[in-house]
Amino acid sequence: MKRWIAAAVLGLSMAGVAHAAIDTYEFAKEGDRERFRELTKELRCPKCQNQDIADSNAPIAADLRKEIFRMLGEGKDNQQIIDFMVDRYGDFVRYKPALNAKTALLWFGPAGLLLGGVVIIAVIVRRRRVQRADIKDELSPEERSRLDNLLDKNQE
Repeated sequence: MKRWIAAAVLGLSMAGVAHAAIDTYEFAKEGDRERFRELTKELRCPKCQNQDIADSNAPIAADLRKEIFRMLGEGKDNQQIIDFMVDRYGDFVRYKPALNAKTALLWFGPAGLLLGGVVIIAVIVRRRRVQRADIKDELSPEERSRLDNLLDKNQE
């Protein structure tokens, strides 16, 4: 019974893979086919957000693949196609957006957050060390004599 359940779960989980987007395009040159694959892997689906347009089943991804195929047929180079997509959908459509004023936070934000976290931790550790140094571990004369008496009794 467990095997049947495992097989059913595996079969259902593989159902999404079976419906992957399959487009058949006839390219004049094999180089165009490679450029098509490269471009569809480099561009993000605006609807799916975490899938490239090569793997997305969304209708907009299919439209983008058709548009790339059309532009390749017109003889446009990769940069022209990417520029067209960025103009139309914004920098979000690229998995690796160009470094400019709009995307500086995207590129340097994680490093800034990490550096900020390290600085905060360093400040907290330094404050705790200063607080511990301020606490005196010295005993009063009464406590010292009591401790000496206790230690003398234990040695006997």
